[in-house]
Amino acid sequence: MDSIKTEFVVLDERFSRCNGDNWMQRLHTGCRWTEGPVYFPAGRYLVFSDIPNDRTLRWDETTGQVGVFGQPSGYANGHTRDRAGRLVSCEQGRRRVTRVEPDGTVTVLAERYRGRRFNSPNDVVERSDGSIWFTDPSYGIDSDYEGYRAESEIGACHVYRVDPANGEVRLVADDFERPNGLAFSVDESRLYIVDTRQKPSHIRVFDVTDDGALTGGEIFGTCDNGVFDGIRVDTAGRVWAAAHDGLHCFAPDGTRIGKLLVPEICSNLTFGGPRRNELFITASSSVYTLRVNFNGVQG
Repeated sequence: MDSIKTEFVVLDERFSRCNGDNWMQRLHTGCRWTEGPVYFPAGRYLVFSDIPNDRTLRWDETTGQVGVFGQPSGYANGHTRDRAGRLVSCEQGRRRVTRVEPDGTVTVLAERYRGRRFNSPNDVVERSDGSIWFTDPSYGIDSDYEGYRAESEIGACHVYRVDPANGEVRLVADDFERPNGLAFSVDESRLYIVDTRQKPSHIRVFDVTDDGALTGGEIFGTCDNGVFDGIRVDTAGRVWAAAHDGLHCFAPDGTRIGKLLVPEICSNLTFGGPRRNELFITASSSVYTLRVNFNGVQG
C-alpha cells in the first residue's frame, strides 16, 4: 500500500476547516479506468468498477486484499447502495440499471424508455423515497472500449427517474450534452447533475418537486481543470466533484472553496466507514483513501 502526502488547497477560508490524514493511501492500482466506488458497512468492503476490463473489484477492509467481485460486469460504471443495503449498478455494456438481491439474483430496474434501449447508464443515486435516479450519456456505445459500439436508439443523452411503486421510467432532464455524476442535497430538495461535455464542464442544480419532477437547472459550478465526473455531498452541504487534478469542493452557494489534490485523474468518490468519514477516490488506474474530519451523505 503506497502513501502519498495529502494536500488540501484552501481557496476560501470556509475550506480551512476541511482536513484529514496527512497521508493518502493507495489501496489498489493496475486497472485501466476505475469508477463507481460504493462502500458496504455491513461487510466492511468497497466495490468499484474497472470499466475497460469489464469487471468489478472488491477491496476488503479487514484484510486489505482486492479481488474480482464480478466479471463480466456488463462494463459496469457507477454504483450505489440502496437503503436496504443492495448494490444498484449502471451496466454500460448491457445498457441497463440493475439491483443485486440478497440471494444474488439480479433485478433489472430499467433498460428501456418508451420501448427504446438506453445509451449506456453511467451513474446512479437513490432518494429516500426509494426512487432511483440515473444519467444516460453515450460513452458505452461510442466505441468498443467501455461497452459495445452502437447507434443511439433514443437519439440524445438524458436523466431518468425510476418510480419505486410501479417501476415506471420517467425522463426528468432532457437538455444535457453528456449527463454524468449526480447527487442529492442533504435535505434532498435539490439535485446536482454534472454535464461533462459542456465547455466548461459544469454542475447544474435543480429543485426537486414533491411529485419527483425537476425545475430550474442553473449552473452551480464550473471546472477549471479537465472535466467533472462523479460528485458527492457532505453533511455540511458542500459538493465534492471529481476532476483532473483531484476533488473540487464547492460551498452550498456555489463558490469553489478548495481542492484535494490527487496524483491521477479522478473519476469518482464516495464516503465510507461506519460514520461515513472515510473518503474513497477512484482515479485513473488506482483507488485512494483517507480519513477526513467531515462526513458524507449516503449516496
